[in-house]
Amino acid sequence: MKYDIILFDADGTLLDFARSEKEALSDALDQIGMTYDDEVIATYSRMNDELWKRLERGEIEKKVLFYRRFELFFSHYGFEWDAHDMAKRYMYALAQKGYILEGADALCRALYGKVRLYIVTNGVEFIQKGRFAACGLAPYFEDRFISDALGYEKPKTEFFEAVARQIPNFSKERVLIVGDSLTSDMRGGINYGIDTCWYNPTGKSVPMDMEGEITYTAESFGEIEKLILEDVAP
Repeated sequence: MKYDIILFDADGTLLDFARSEKEALSDALDQIGMTYDDEVIATYSRMNDELWKRLERGEIEKKVLFYRRFELFFSHYGFEWDAHDMAKRYMYALAQKGYILEGADALCRALYGKVRLYIVTNGVEFIQKGRFAACGLAPYFEDRFISDALGYEKPKTEFFEAVARQIPNFSKERVLIVGDSLTSDMRGGINYGIDTCWYNPTGKSVPMDMEGEITYTAESFGEIEKLILEDVAP
């Protein structure tokens, strides 16, 4: 096989972050007495996603992001509550919400023992550890690398350099990163000089500025398994 080491992103790739986010936010909003529906949850999700993209671009500090998203959210709906308190309630709830996407367990089981599996994820250490422990995938992975613990976020090269230092016999030519995010997983892998697999279950088009840079695109876990185990050419 071409690859010995597979770096898997967590949220949106193996873990169902949308479900975790919705349940955690619902729990926190119930605690403070704010009414909500699916549209309200979706509005928060869009705000949160944009702030994380700003974090990837170095435009906001993580410690600010944690409460700023709720300042924006409460302001949008004219609801008065302390954003710092809400941030704590939400993050505590999120740490307990670990769900896997359908087919993720089968994929990891198929790869386990044939290649070395690692998690590479942006996020808060205690939250990601809690969610990963709850989801049931931990036995398949040799280690997990969380931006909060490493001190750098994907797509920064420093994130990948820190990961490489902690993986025995790490060779760029034998490593593949698999993830759903173009801005963190794919851009990070490209900039660091390792092969990339964009998990793209909705069949989106590759952006023009990344055409020819992404090594593989896969629309299903079956395709990911096949390209890793059968060495499908890019």
